[in-house]
Amino acid sequence: MSRYASSKFRVVLLLLLLAAAVVTLVLPGAGTALAQATPGAPGGTEAAPTEAKNVLQLIFSHVVDPVFITIAALSVAGLTLIIQGFLQNRSSVLMPEATTNQIREMIASRRFRELIEFTDTDNSFISRALNPALKRAPSFSSMKEAMETAIGEQTAEQFRKIEYLNIIGNLGPLLGLLGTVLGMIEAFSQMQAKGGSANPADLAGGISTALTHTFLGLFLAVPCLAAFGILRTIVDRLTVRGALTAEELLLMIKPTESRAPVAGSGLAGAIPSPAPMRPGAPSPGGTVAGVRKPASPIPSPQ
Repeated sequence: MSRYASSKFRVVLLLLLLAAAVVTLVLPGAGTALAQATPGAPGGTEAAPTEAKNVLQLIFSHVVDPVFITIAALSVAGLTLIIQGFLQNRSSVLMPEATTNQIREMIASRRFRELIEFTDTDNSFISRALNPALKRAPSFSSMKEAMETAIGEQTAEQFRKIEYLNIIGNLGPLLGLLGTVLGMIEAFSQMQAKGGSANPADLAGGISTALTHTFLGLFLAVPCLAAFGILRTIVDRLTVRGALTAEELLLMIKPTESRAPVAGSGLAGAIPSPAPMRPGAPSPGGTVAGVRKPASPIPSPQ
């Protein structure tokens, strides 16, 4: 399990799966192997070998239409996004350990101005989360709010990068269905042109085109949706880990807050109490201490 948790191992495993898929398409299948008669056949003759065709040859033997070109372009884009997603969504890229240790060292040595300058230029997840918080000091509540906003924006940005795989994966079956409908329209058009007496050879072209488009749509959707599910889990785990690390570093630079004195803690005597007032001394309001101010007369009714 620890080996599978390594990002490099996942990338190598993905490349091996893609290579296996390509080899399966390029090499002839067992069903299209050369058909030969057994050596003990009557007459000692062998049947003429049939031409072996793989899946790619069967696909490219048809007319290249707009649906095929669209699926091919999306396949290239999907493969690029898959490789890019697995290379970028790694712990060593998103939040390098050396950068985190350097930030922790600056906080321990109280070099906050240098820390602000460093997080301004650094593009790691931790730096981009701490930089807005450092600019809101010394209010810790404002610092925490700024950091949470930055973490939310970065998390949404990482998910947006892999969302295109989900879009391409959902478009694959729809494009395959579109090609299937076009192929069936072509087949029935051939039947109508023959007056309803078309032989199977006339219908084979349209049906073959329909099935080819269906296969291409599924071949586009399955890898993209599978990679999207894996990358979504990786991004979620890395962003949660980065948020916890950023919160830990923020607590290390939390400003000292004044606390109310607690009885018996020795802090009560630190706050001076007001001096008692002497009788006859003027109070801050202008009255004399110990002398009761006469009440104002109540006006008599008219």
